Amino acid sequence: MFFGEVGVWMGYALADPIVGALITIAIAQIVWQSAKAVFTRALDGVDPKIIDELRHAATHVRGVEKVTDVRARWLGHRLYAEMNVAVAPQLPAEEGHALAKEVRHEAMHHVGHLSNVVIHIDPMQEAGEEFHRIHAHTHDGLPVHSH
Repeated sequence: MFFGEVGVWMGYALADPIVGALITIAIAQIVWQSAKAVFTRALDGVDPKIIDELRHAATHVRGVEKVTDVRARWLGHRLYAEMNVAVAPQLPAEEGHALAKEVRHEAMHHVGHLSNVVIHIDPMQEAGEEFHRIHAHTHDGLPVHSH
Protein backbone atom coordinates (compact mmCIF):
# COMPACT_ATOMS: atom_id res chain seq x y z
CA MET A 1 0.00 0.00 0.00
CA PHE A 2 2.77 2.43 0.90
CA PHE A 3 4.53 1.84 -2.43
CA GLY A 4 1.28 2.38 -4.31
CA GLU A 5 0.71 5.70 -2.59
CA VAL A 6 4.30 6.79 -3.23
CA GLY A 7 3.93 5.82 -6.89
CA VAL A 8 0.72 7.83 -7.25
CA TRP A 9 2.34 10.79 -5.48
CA MET A 10 5.25 10.59 -7.98
CA GLY A 11 2.78 10.71 -10.88
CA TYR A 12 2.31 7.03 -11.70
CA ALA A 13 -1.48 6.64 -11.57
CA LEU A 14 -1.34 2.85 -12.08
CA ALA A 15 1.05 2.25 -9.17
CA ASP A 16 -1.71 1.75 -6.58
CA PRO A 17 -3.75 -0.80 -8.61
CA ILE A 18 -0.57 -2.70 -9.55
CA VAL A 19 0.55 -2.95 -5.92
CA GLY A 20 -2.98 -4.05 -4.97
CA ALA A 21 -2.88 -6.77 -7.63
CA LEU A 22 0.51 -8.00 -6.38
CA ILE A 23 -0.79 -8.17 -2.81
CA THR A 24 -3.86 -10.09 -4.03
CA ILE A 25 -1.62 -12.61 -5.85
CA ALA A 26 0.52 -13.08 -2.73
CA ILE A 27 -2.57 -13.68 -0.56
CA ALA A 28 -4.00 -16.13 -3.12
CA GLN A 29 -0.75 -18.14 -3.07
CA ILE A 30 -0.78 -18.31 0.73
CA VAL A 31 -4.43 -19.45 0.73
CA TRP A 32 -3.69 -22.10 -1.94
CA GLN A 33 -0.70 -23.51 -0.02
CA SER A 34 -2.65 -23.55 3.24
CA ALA A 35 -5.65 -25.24 1.63
CA LYS A 36 -3.42 -27.96 0.13
CA ALA A 37 -1.84 -28.65 3.52
CA VAL A 38 -5.20 -28.79 5.30
CA PHE A 39 -6.79 -31.12 2.73
CA THR A 40 -3.72 -33.37 2.63
CA ARG A 41 -3.86 -33.86 6.38
CA ALA A 42 -7.64 -34.24 6.38
CA LEU A 43 -7.23 -37.10 3.91
CA ASP A 44 -4.46 -38.72 6.02
CA GLY A 45 -1.80 -37.64 3.55
CA VAL A 46 1.81 -37.48 4.64
CA ASP A 47 4.63 -35.72 2.82
CA PRO A 48 6.78 -38.36 1.08
CA LYS A 49 9.84 -36.71 2.64
CA ILE A 50 8.60 -37.87 6.07
CA ILE A 51 8.38 -41.47 4.85
CA ASP A 52 11.89 -41.17 3.42
CA GLU A 53 13.18 -39.74 6.70
CA LEU A 54 11.61 -42.61 8.69
CA ARG A 55 13.19 -45.13 6.33
CA HIS A 56 16.54 -43.32 6.59
CA ALA A 57 16.40 -43.26 10.40
CA ALA A 58 16.01 -47.05 10.53
CA THR A 59 19.09 -47.57 8.38
CA HIS A 60 21.20 -45.89 11.09
CA VAL A 61 20.63 -48.87 13.37
CA ARG A 62 23.19 -51.64 13.22
CA GLY A 63 21.52 -54.94 12.38
CA VAL A 64 18.79 -53.51 10.14
CA GLU A 65 19.23 -55.23 6.79
CA LYS A 66 16.19 -53.81 5.00
CA VAL A 67 13.25 -51.49 5.62
CA THR A 68 10.26 -52.78 3.67
CA ASP A 69 7.02 -51.07 4.63
CA VAL A 70 6.69 -47.61 6.14
CA ARG A 71 3.28 -46.11 6.86
CA ALA A 72 2.46 -42.84 8.60
CA ARG A 73 -0.59 -40.73 9.29
CA TRP A 74 -1.46 -37.53 11.07
CA LEU A 75 -3.88 -37.49 13.98
CA GLY A 76 -4.33 -33.82 14.67
CA HIS A 77 -0.87 -32.35 15.14
CA ARG A 78 0.72 -35.69 15.97
CA LEU A 79 2.33 -38.12 13.57
CA TYR A 80 2.01 -41.89 14.03
CA ALA A 81 3.97 -44.45 12.02
CA GLU A 82 4.54 -48.16 11.48
CA MET A 83 7.63 -49.76 9.98
CA ASN A 84 8.59 -53.28 8.92
CA VAL A 85 12.29 -53.90 9.42
CA ALA A 86 14.13 -57.00 8.19
CA VAL A 87 16.94 -58.50 10.24
CA ALA A 88 19.12 -61.59 10.15
CA PRO A 89 16.87 -64.67 10.54
CA GLN A 90 18.94 -66.16 13.37
CA LEU A 91 18.60 -63.03 15.55
CA PRO A 92 17.25 -64.00 18.99
CA ALA A 93 13.96 -62.43 20.07
CA GLU A 94 15.63 -60.44 22.85
CA GLU A 95 18.08 -58.86 20.39
CA GLY A 96 15.27 -58.23 17.89
CA HIS A 97 13.34 -56.41 20.60
CA ALA A 98 16.37 -54.27 21.48
CA LEU A 99 16.90 -53.51 17.80
CA ALA A 100 13.25 -52.44 17.43
CA LYS A 101 13.63 -50.10 20.42
CA GLU A 102 16.73 -48.56 18.83
CA VAL A 103 14.94 -48.09 15.47
CA ARG A 104 12.07 -46.40 17.34
CA HIS A 105 14.55 -44.17 19.18
CA GLU A 106 16.25 -43.11 15.93
CA ALA A 107 12.90 -42.40 14.27
CA MET A 108 11.72 -40.27 17.19
CA HIS A 109 14.90 -38.17 16.92
CA HIS A 110 14.85 -37.82 13.13
CA VAL A 111 11.21 -36.92 12.51
CA GLY A 112 9.51 -33.91 14.05
CA HIS A 113 5.98 -34.28 15.46
CA LEU A 114 6.39 -38.08 15.62
CA SER A 115 4.39 -39.22 18.64
CA ASN A 116 4.72 -42.96 18.22
CA VAL A 117 6.14 -45.50 15.83
CA VAL A 118 5.48 -49.25 15.92
CA ILE A 119 8.36 -51.37 14.66
CA HIS A 120 7.67 -54.85 13.29
CA ILE A 121 10.71 -57.12 12.96
CA ASP A 122 10.78 -59.63 10.08
CA PRO A 123 13.42 -62.23 9.26
CA MET A 124 15.19 -61.20 6.05
CA GLN A 125 13.79 -64.08 3.96
CA GLU A 126 10.22 -63.02 4.84
CA ALA A 127 10.57 -59.23 4.75
CA GLY A 128 7.42 -57.25 4.05
CA GLU A 129 3.68 -57.32 4.50
CA GLU A 130 3.10 -59.87 1.72
CA PHE A 131 4.48 -62.57 4.07
CA HIS A 132 1.85 -61.77 6.70
CA ARG A 133 -1.07 -62.46 4.39
CA ILE A 134 -3.40 -65.29 5.43
CA HIS A 135 -4.26 -67.23 2.31
CA ALA A 136 -7.70 -68.46 1.26
CA HIS A 137 -9.46 -70.43 3.98
CA THR A 138 -12.86 -70.92 5.55
CA HIS A 139 -14.15 -71.06 9.13
CA ASP A 140 -17.28 -70.49 11.19
CA GLY A 141 -19.53 -71.20 8.20
CA LEU A 142 -18.13 -68.26 6.25
CA PRO A 143 -17.38 -68.51 2.53
CA VAL A 144 -13.76 -68.93 1.44
CA HIS A 145 -11.85 -65.72 2.17
CA SER A 146 -8.37 -64.39 2.92
CA HIS A 147 -6.94 -61.64 5.09
